[in-house]
Parts: sequence; structure tokens; C-alpha cells
Amino acid sequence: MGDVATFGGLFLTAFAAATILPLQSEAVLAGVLVAGTQSPEALILVATIGNVLGSVVNWLLGRGIDRFRDRKWFPMKPAAFDRAVARYRRYGRWSLLLSWVPVIGDPLTVVAGVLREPLWSFVAIVTIAKAGRYLALAGAVLHWI
Repeated sequence: MGDVATFGGLFLTAFAAATILPLQSEAVLAGVLVAGTQSPEALILVATIGNVLGSVVNWLLGRGIDRFRDRKWFPMKPAAFDRAVARYRRYGRWSLLLSWVPVIGDPLTVVAGVLREPLWSFVAIVTIAKAGRYLALAGAVLHWI
């Protein structure tokens, strides 16, 4: 696989995995690491940038989505949406350190947009979380190969 395909595919997978799409960027990163044809540092950087940018899309969606929360097609019931907002208010921006966790991470990034978390703090905290996850994964994969 060429460099553009490897890095492009990893970036797109990481980007899409940070949205509501059910993709696993960890599996792609692990596979490319095992192949051993690219720099692990560059792969981690590309995956992190893609995943953070995908989370920024969620944040942007959150900025305008709460006006639709009473619509039938809205993906969360109003009570569940209110609970998610209350949890974010309770734990604050530092809850974004869990943005890498499956199932809860993506909604956290949307709620951060709903509650108008400043973009600079959002990006900083989410980058720490996402990079930490990819570093841990790469460390484990490279240890076992």
C-alpha cells in the first residue's frame, strides 16, 4: 500500500470513527503498525489529527442541534438529552478526557458543543485524550510484535 493510501485511509477512518459512524480506527492503526512499513510516530499523529477533527465536527453539530431536540427524528429523547447536559455541567470540560471511550465519547463531544465549550479548550483536552489512547495502543501493539 502506498504512503498516500496508508495515511489517507488511516486519517479518514480516524475522522469518521470520531463521528456517529460505527468505525474502529484502532484496528486500522494496529494493522498498519503491524505491517511495519510506516513510522509509528507519523501514524499516531495522523490518527490523532483525524480523530480530533472528527470530534470538532461533533462539537460543531452540538452548537446548533439542541434547537431540534423536541423533534421526533432527534436521536435522543429529551430526557436523555437533558441528563447528558446535566452530567457535562456537573463534571465540566475535564469529562472530555473520556472522549476516546466508545459509546460515551462521541455524545460528550456533541454536548460540549451544545454547552458552548470554547473551541480552544475543547481541542486541547480532546487532543490529549485521543493522542493518549493512540499512544497506549501503539505501545501495546509494538510491544507484542
